[in-house]
Amino acid sequence: MRPALEVADIVRAHGDEFRHAHTASLSQRQRRVLRSIELCRTAVLGGHLERCDQCAHERNAYNSCADRHCPKCQSLARAKWLEKRQAELLPCEYFHVVFTLPAPLATLALQNKRQMYDLLFRATAETLQSIAADPKRLGVQLGFFCILHTWGQTLSIHPHLHCVVPGGGISLDGSRWVACRPRFLLPVRVLSCRFRRLYLRYLEQAYRAEKLRFHGQLQHLSDPSSFARYLAPLRKIKWVVYAKPPFGGPERVLDYLGRYTHRVAISNHRLQKLQDGRVTFAYKDYKDQQQQKLMTLSADEFLRRFLLHVLPEGFQRIRHYGLFSNRHRAENLVRCRELLSVSAPVAPSPRDYCERYRQLTGQDLLQCPQCKQGQMRRIGVLPAGTATAAWDSS
Repeated sequence: MRPALEVADIVRAHGDEFRHAHTASLSQRQRRVLRSIELCRTAVLGGHLERCDQCAHERNAYNSCADRHCPKCQSLARAKWLEKRQAELLPCEYFHVVFTLPAPLATLALQNKRQMYDLLFRATAETLQSIAADPKRLGVQLGFFCILHTWGQTLSIHPHLHCVVPGGGISLDGSRWVACRPRFLLPVRVLSCRFRRLYLRYLEQAYRAEKLRFHGQLQHLSDPSSFARYLAPLRKIKWVVYAKPPFGGPERVLDYLGRYTHRVAISNHRLQKLQDGRVTFAYKDYKDQQQQKLMTLSADEFLRRFLLHVLPEGFQRIRHYGLFSNRHRAENLVRCRELLSVSAPVAPSPRDYCERYRQLTGQDLLQCPQCKQGQMRRIGVLPAGTATAAWDSS
């Protein structure tokens, strides 16, 4: 069912004035994201005509924009990704570890997204792998994947990585599977200190290699002494690494991943109202016992915050490491199963988009919205239209 209010509605109502007001600061990538969301599932992109096989009700089904920042276009990508992960899960406890950049570096990341988010992945992966390999800890080769989120509940900039890690790994000599202690993977304090040290080291290397750019209020950081003073307090504060309670078995992991992996900065169901140029949306206040609250922003400020989270072209926001790295994942999974004495799961039979969506959400895309009994069948093609027809999104 279509939400009462969507991000696309806000873009259509206020996108032109926003573009005009921010002509100098909007990147081409941000402009393309706005345009994609604006045109998603409208006549401009074309589509097909459907008719119910019971009551003959007809509807237009327009194509999606497929942009990864669009709240309406993640369900298929999520379903495909989940099918692959389902075949890779191991019969062990899984852990969820979150690595967060401090606020001063989050501000710097806005001007250097590709560089600083790459460093976040690099420092996080090396932290987990090096500490897991320490014979005083687990002494194992670890496998895991990381998911980048850059937002907080109010759309503020808040870069952090969600890491999904099995509770164990292959011993360093490759001879056996070593499980971690029940409900305990690695010490958070040790992870935090190692993460801080590695990230700051790599950041300084990037600075010396002149890979960072500074504009506006951060322009003074182009001076090496100013940059050193900027980093100095970060060496003393505690960097947030949060280990959530373990998922439990593999089925709990998939349940979580189905809700989490392909999120965008804000989902349509959180939007409450667009009135008099102001947007009201729901958020969870983690500083106040996770209370559900409402926030109202001008449409201009809402769109500005939303676009903070547009990633560079081609940037990979889900990455696999260690035993699960892309190059050797298949053979490493075979070895893990051998050491765990389990067989490989049966590969799921191929399913089309509608079946994937139904299993993921419980909603049947083909059910007739009129009679609720029949199935909608494709009976014709709707060619791509023009911009004048863009807002016919029935």
